[in-house]
Amino acid sequence: MKTIVAALDFSDSTAAVLESAVEHARAFKGTLHLLHVLEAEPAYTAYGFTPDEFPAIHSFQEEARKRAVAKLDELLATVPSDVEARTKLADGSPLHAILEYVAEHSAELVILGTHGHGVVASLLLGSVAEGLIRKAAVPTLVIPVKRS
Repeated sequence: MKTIVAALDFSDSTAAVLESAVEHARAFKGTLHLLHVLEAEPAYTAYGFTPDEFPAIHSFQEEARKRAVAKLDELLATVPSDVEARTKLADGSPLHAILEYVAEHSAELVILGTHGHGVVASLLLGSVAEGLIRKAAVPTLVIPVKRS
């Protein structure tokens, strides 16, 4: 396992996901890819707007992008120097963007966290972790959120 992707959503599970990903990258002497997916801007046309008529959404998206890059850089700085690591901010649907990144980089392991939503939330909202387990062509390790 020379290429390991840690899919990070900056939730409560991020620290545990990063810790596990570093351990795996170190054990396999692999490269760690810290990946965050920024969901796309809402479709303006669905609401009858053009980007010029509703600039706040674009401004919000740009601010989210800046914050995500800063958070990825902050997390990268915590990776021990004996582990080769890099970051990537992707755009789009989290599930599809992760699957695409894994395929493009011939990753051999994906590690991500779960929010531990209940059954109803998973049915209504879907789950990136569940989707990766079903669709990923490589092993997927899901780290649960620690409950206090």
